[in-house]
This record gives sequence, structure tokens and C-alpha cells, in this order.
Amino acid sequence: MNRQEILRKLRENKRVSRADLAKLTELSRPCVSSLVDEMIKEGLIHEVGVGESKGGRKPILLEYNFQAYGVVGAIFEGSTLYMSIADLSGDLLVDYHFRLPQPTNGEMAIRCLEQGLWTLLSKSGFDKSRLLGIGLGLPGITQRRDGTVSYAPSTGWMGLPVKQEIEDRLGLPVMIDNDVNLMTLGEFHKGVGNGFPNQVYMYVGTGIGAGIIIDGQFYRGFREASGEIGYMMVGQVEKLGRGEYGVFERNYSAPVIHEKARRVLPSFEGESGVVKQLIQLAEDGHEKACQLLDDIYRHWAYGIANMVSILDPELLILSGEMIDIGESGVEKIQDMLTEWVPYVPQIKMAALGNKAGIIGAIHSILEAFHVENSNKIYLSGGYIYENK
Repeated sequence: MNRQEILRKLRENKRVSRADLAKLTELSRPCVSSLVDEMIKEGLIHEVGVGESKGGRKPILLEYNFQAYGVVGAIFEGSTLYMSIADLSGDLLVDYHFRLPQPTNGEMAIRCLEQGLWTLLSKSGFDKSRLLGIGLGLPGITQRRDGTVSYAPSTGWMGLPVKQEIEDRLGLPVMIDNDVNLMTLGEFHKGVGNGFPNQVYMYVGTGIGAGIIIDGQFYRGFREASGEIGYMMVGQVEKLGRGEYGVFERNYSAPVIHEKARRVLPSFEGESGVVKQLIQLAEDGHEKACQLLDDIYRHWAYGIANMVSILDPELLILSGEMIDIGESGVEKIQDMLTEWVPYVPQIKMAALGNKAGIIGAIHSILEAFHVENSNKIYLSGGYIYENK
């Protein structure tokens, strides 16, 4: 605990002396000196010069070494894997992305993770022994402590020890979380959500999901299933089997919208940017494109109204395919919400793109891990891993 307090103060105060650290931490000078010397040997702290004298010998200044260790952030977003290595300040050093062949499965996903890790290490020159671990965003309802995915229509990982299997294959500690949760954390820390303690992040892609932050704290729910808005009863209701997509995402996720567009617009092309293409066709006067677009906006707004009426957020962040609706689309949704709910939150477009999930993954692992000595890493909750 004393080590961590020293490191925390060094992260907050650049270039301070041992005497300053003793005052900041309220620890004794001998204690601070001993622990600082220990962490200098481990590479966590640098001596970086001499400070101004306050009447005696000039003090030696200390600085936290953000490059001592690194972390990896990874997220499966749709059919693409995004990965990055970051230093201990959270700054991204090297990026990697790979489009998974379709249809994919859990084994293919793990092989892509292995390939991505070695590619990152090769490009960055980072030694694997200096990695604290990997924060990984997965589709579905993740159980972070158990290391399983309890509900995942797209991967076949339901109930399996995903975390343990990935750790065994990669030889590194792994923290799993829901992909949209990590995107939410990314925008909260570094994007348009920064400074908003009460916010909802909504994502429309292969599925539909949301992340919820209340009073600056991420809300996960009793079974870590909060934000699974794809299961809202929005749209045409069909009989569902366990492990399948929910009603909302069966009717208004990106792949389904694409299929609807192909049925009414034979000339419709491609799977990416489906909403952007519909908007262009509507602007060109295609009546069926206008009708489909209005139907999409209305049903997305139904889902938003459900969330807003319960959570009353200050900010709503739109992401995924919703990014392309533009100011006119936001105005249409705002007008509908004004009719339906007492208070309409501020609405912003996500700013970080595919970096949001990576940044969220990196922040989550930096907050959960701390270096206890040069070869052990402690995860909050009591789990210990040897960093070999």
C-alpha cells in the first residue's frame, strides 16, 4: 500500500524529491527512501536531475517511469479485431487491426488474438515480460470475475472459461469485459463523455448495446447485464431461443437494416455504412429509402426513450452506425423524444471511433492492476499472476 501511494503521488506530481514525497504521502522519510530505492532498481522510478535547494543539499528529483511496463487493449468490434499496446500513462504506442473471416468462432478469435499480440510486440520492440496484461472487449454478457461469457449469440462462448483459455494461450493475465462497456469507458475518459458523470452510450452494430455511467461510476447490474438493450421489446416480436439475438437487435441492428434495404432497394450495395447509404438515397429522392430511414429513426428513438425515462442521463452518446445520421437525424430523434419523455438529454456523437474500446480496455486494466514487485502482478480481488 505504501508503494502504491508513492507511485500515485508520482503520477500526480511530476519531478518531486524524496522529502516532498514524504510530505505528500505522510510516510516517514526512511520508509519513502527505502521504497523509492527499491522501485528505482525495478525501473518504476527514475532519478531525473537536481532540484532547487531550500537551505541544505540540493534534492534529487524523482519521476514515475511510464515506460517501465505496458498493457494491451483489444476489442472485437463486429468482424474486426482492434489491438494496441500502451504505456502506463495510457498513451497508445502501436496499433493493429485484423478483419476476421466470416463466419467466425471462438477458436478463430483466439488465434487472431495470438497473431495480433506477436505483431504488436514485433512492431513496438516491447518485450513480452514487460506487459502487465490484456484488457479484452467481447460481445455478449461477460462475467469478469468468473472469466466467462454468460450470453453471446455471435461467438459460441456461452458459459465457457474464455478468460482462462486466452490466458493459457497468450501467457498473460487477461481481463474480459463487454465490448460496449469498454467503448463507454473510452469515451468517458478521453472522448466526448469526459466531464459528464451521468451518461448513456448507445452502440448499433452487429448487435445493439449500451453502457451506463451513474455519478461517475460504471453501472453493471447484478449479473453484469445492464445495458443489454438489444433485448428490449422494440420491433416485431418473434419467438426467441436462449443464446439468440434480442428483439431490438433482430429488427434494427446494422445487418438487419442492410437486409431490409436490399429487399426494398435492389441497387443497394455493401454492408458497411448502411445508414449513410440510406441517407444519400433518401436525399436523392428515393421514397422507399425515406420510409425505411424514418422507421429506423423512430425505433431507435423508442429504445432511447426507454433508457432516458429510467436513467435521466445528462448526456447520450451515439455510436456505431448511428454516427452517420448527422445533425438532421439527431434533430429528428430529439423531436420524437421531446414528445415522449419529460427531459431530453444532450446528444453527442462518439468521437473516438474504433479507438474507444481500446482506450476503455487499457484504462480498465491500468485501474485494476498494480505492480507489487518486479515479478508479481496483483489484480484487484486477490488474484495473483507470475509475470514470467
